Amino acid sequence: MKEFLLVFRADYKSIPKTSPEQMQANTQKWMNWIASIAAQNKLSDKGNRLEASGQVLKSGGILSDGPYTEIKESIMGYTLINADSLEEATNLCKECPILVFGGSVEIREISTL
Repeated sequence: MKEFLLVFRADYKSIPKTSPEQMQANTQKWMNWIASIAAQNKLSDKGNRLEASGQVLKSGGILSDGPYTEIKESIMGYTLINADSLEEATNLCKECPILVFGGSVEIREISTL
């Protein structure tokens, strides 16, 4: 079995503002999706959500105030899963809640070298 990194991307500005109840319902969708992967014994690490703030250190000691200043779509979080192939990993992502908001899931196999 191979391990895959799922990187969740979306534009923070395009995510609609929601009520606390809607936010809780969305969180429940994420929990259910992750639980469905875990139930198949495919979850390696549930990962975490990433905060909107941060810094980027570039070569030459150049520091920018946020990781999202140069790109529209931001990395919002990550998860590690196990799958037999890229196709299987992709199929596990088709119900990812971020897709509802126009976001995307980057699916990358982790090299064992």
